[in-house]
Amino acid sequence: MKLTKQELTREIRAYLLITFGLLIYAFSVTAFLAPHHLVGGGVTGIATIIYFLSGEVIPIGYSYFVINFVLIAIAMKVIGPKFGFKTIYAVFMSSFLLSIFQNYIHEPLLDDKFMCAVLSGIMCGAGIGISLVNGGSTAGTDIIAMMINKYHNISPGKIIMYIDVVIIGCSYFIGETSVGEEAGKIATIIYGYVMMGVNTYTIDLVFTGQMQSVQFFIFSHKYEEVANQITKNLRRGVTAVDCQGWYSGEQRKMLIVIARKSEMQNIMRVTKSVDPDAFLSMTTVMGVYGQGFDKLKS
Repeated sequence: MKLTKQELTREIRAYLLITFGLLIYAFSVTAFLAPHHLVGGGVTGIATIIYFLSGEVIPIGYSYFVINFVLIAIAMKVIGPKFGFKTIYAVFMSSFLLSIFQNYIHEPLLDDKFMCAVLSGIMCGAGIGISLVNGGSTAGTDIIAMMINKYHNISPGKIIMYIDVVIIGCSYFIGETSVGEEAGKIATIIYGYVMMGVNTYTIDLVFTGQMQSVQFFIFSHKYEEVANQITKNLRRGVTAVDCQGWYSGEQRKMLIVIARKSEMQNIMRVTKSVDPDAFLSMTTVMGVYGQGFDKLKS
């Protein structure tokens, strides 16, 4: 099947953004978490635990790749070959980046463990969110989250959070003992949960932020021209509803337009160019399903 120039450009852009997200993710793990013996959850968390339990013999990138290889086979069947190919790309790239960064970063960039947990949570969440928005994944628990999200309207961040609770709890077995054995291990878990909370919030902020839509109510004497401009130039549907001004008693049409948040300025610009005196109200809405938006899942 041949791709059009527009589709090819869209795919290249998606892969570049996925790579950028993975770069942020891998850097945050190797620069802020691993040097402090902190575990951030997901397959990377499992790989980190294996790394320290093996006496730092098995690199994080290696075990990360092996574990994800099993999950890819499931994702290929459940989510489809297109997502599966991007996931394969993500696994190879993530494993490569984790190995490269781990070879060159041996000391934490910050001594404060709490700040490392917070910064890593922000960066990991941003990296995962960017990858998910563009149809990719940092693999691991993200694959599970996307498989569930395909059939159920459950936040990917929450799914990942539930799984990570268990994985981070396992970091008890690799906790540092410099401040007392039990205290050091519990501190490791606490920092891991701090990272997880920030990570979950950032994922949802990035992921759902791209899904936000806006709803316009437009009142204009030139409603036909406004509707035509929005339909033809912006390619968004417009619904005209009969209404009556209670004070003036005047019969007129009200236009209802639902669009992505990124299209908000264009709709306002088009409306103003046609009718500077148009009355317009806008609200932010979540969960718009149907043609041109998200698919309704059971």
